[in-house]
This record gives sequence, structure tokens and C-alpha cells, in this order.
Amino acid sequence: EEEFSLELRARDRERKLIRKIDSTIDRIDADDYGFCDACGIEVGIKRLEARPTASLCIDCKTLDEIKEKLQRG
Repeated sequence: EEEFSLELRARDRERKLIRKIDSTIDRIDADDYGFCDACGIEVGIKRLEARPTASLCIDCKTLDEIKEKLQRG
């Protein structure tokens, strides 16, 4: 049962990553790759090298994570 649970989580992560990759390819095709979805500034080459599917700049991502933590309690 534990192995089955781990397999399901791994598949879920893979599905999410595939969606992010597809979205990134769409952004490249639309010449919108490398710009923050929230504020519109450039995401930054170092961030894109570390996470090529990043759609938020580091500042907006940090704010997003803070909001998420506050919502969880």
C-alpha cells in the first residue's frame, strides 16, 4: 500500500511537470517566455537556468509563498 501511494504521488508530480513544460513551450511559441506572469518584468536568467518552467520572478514567487503559508496557518 505504501509503494502504491508513493507511485501515485510520483505520477501526480510527473503530470504537473508535464503541464508546466507544455505551458512553457506555449510561452516560448508566443514570445512571452522569461517574463513574470504577475508583474511583467523579466524573470532573470539565473532563475530560468535553475527552473526553466518558472513563470514568476523571484519577488513575486516569494510573495506567493508567503501568502500560501499564511493561508495554511
